[in-house]
Amino acid sequence: MSSLYKNSSFWVLLLLYIYARVSSGEVNVTATDPADTMKQTASFIPAAVVVNSPVFKPGVDSVFSLHLRSSFPEYLEISDYCSEMLEIFGLKYVAYVDCLVTAARPVQVCQKCFSSYGSLTDTYVNISSDQMGPGNASCRDSLLRSDRLMLVYLLYSNMQDIWRKSQCDQCITGGFQSLTNDTMYFLDTVNQTITCFKKDQQGNHSELCKDCKKTYKGLNELYSRMETNHTLCIDIEDAMNMTRRLWSKKFNCSFPREETVPVIAVSSFMLFLPIIFYLSSFLHSEQKKRKLIHPKRAKSYTSLRNMQNKLS
Repeated sequence: MSSLYKNSSFWVLLLLYIYARVSSGEVNVTATDPADTMKQTASFIPAAVVVNSPVFKPGVDSVFSLHLRSSFPEYLEISDYCSEMLEIFGLKYVAYVDCLVTAARPVQVCQKCFSSYGSLTDTYVNISSDQMGPGNASCRDSLLRSDRLMLVYLLYSNMQDIWRKSQCDQCITGGFQSLTNDTMYFLDTVNQTITCFKKDQQGNHSELCKDCKKTYKGLNELYSRMETNHTLCIDIEDAMNMTRRLWSKKFNCSFPREETVPVIAVSSFMLFLPIIFYLSSFLHSEQKKRKLIHPKRAKSYTSLRNMQNKLS
């Protein structure tokens, strides 16, 4: 029964298609050769029609094509201004993603991509604001809230999350104008340290450790101050990590940190403190050892008796 229904559906669609072609004048109804007739009939069958499928799949050029077209009512369509804003957002988004990929290693997403992120942010702010564009058109509802996916909002949130995790705000001035002075000074110090490494890396590493010790030490102190002041971003952290790996692993350099001296002194004092305590206690007890007090010998009974007689 199901097979009969499928076959009958196919023949009905085929007859409708032939009728449409005949009515439009595209088919010559004066057939002289049965073979030609069969060829014409075969050419009428849409390429996308599957006989054994209950679902009709029209071809691209079929009269039954069901492609969506811009036929929705005007009040459901977005304005030309919003379409233009959406296109600008797409261009800014692609530019920022392209910058992120090229600045992934070594990490320089803050110093290289802050301008493109600022442009993307400005475009999104214009889309999401309540301000009306030309023709009193607001794009916030039509582009951000018109569907469940909210794709524009989702795309921008992902880029915003990358920027936030990178802590780029701590290395960039307000309004995405430029790098902060602390960041530029740190990058300059890193360049000086790397230049010192390259100058002596072909020779004796012990000489490199000696010549670059002062520069490398200053870089570490600068990084510690910036960490305390919360002015670090991912670019600075990655640059410092790479410099430390070069110093310690590639060149096998090291130097005693100044704060280890008081730590060693305090640890040594705490280690010998019990010994000092017990030794001083022993010496003190020997000096103040209690002496035994011997009681005076009691007077004889006769002497006591005489004293009592005298008194009486």
